[in-house]
Amino acid sequence: MKLLKFLAAATMILSFAGGNAMAAGDKAAQQAELRKATAASLEKFYKANPALKADVAKAPGYAVFTTYGLSFLVGGAGGKGIAHNNQTKKDTFMEMAQASAGVQIGASESETLIVFKTAKGLDDFVTKGWSGSGGGSIQAGAKGESAGPAAGQATDAMTYTLTKNGLNVGIAGAGAKYWADKALN
Repeated sequence: MKLLKFLAAATMILSFAGGNAMAAGDKAAQQAELRKATAASLEKFYKANPALKADVAKAPGYAVFTTYGLSFLVGGAGGKGIAHNNQTKKDTFMEMAQASAGVQIGASESETLIVFKTAKGLDDFVTKGWSGSGGGSIQAGAKGESAGPAAGQATDAMTYTLTKNGLNVGIAGAGAKYWADKALN
């Protein structure tokens, strides 16, 4: 457990050192930057898989995150994003951290889209945070052409990932935690 906490903390530090740290500024500017990044990410997902646009529109809500990660046997990733409630039109600004251990090596920047199947799933994600786990994966390339669902889907959501750049290869046990960003909400 201490290892996971250490990796989560190290990941958050690395994600900001990696060049995506929000510039020091006011809350409104940081929120605007995240909204702009979310809109750009959604367009990439829609281009890679046009059916996602209809899925997102009819869903109770969705979340979009940009994450940065490094791995060599143990790894971690961290990032920020927005959970959007399609019914109330409310955005909740979120953070995430992931830790993993296994036979893996790589570095990547990726975008994640979570499409919620139920309003309860979205509400639990926003109010309680969310933890998940994964198995093996191979992601490569600067174009990140794949936008298919990830393995080990939660029953209340479908998760899609686009790799912006880098290469990740391996099999690992991973845990991810999502939570509301108190500074931006």
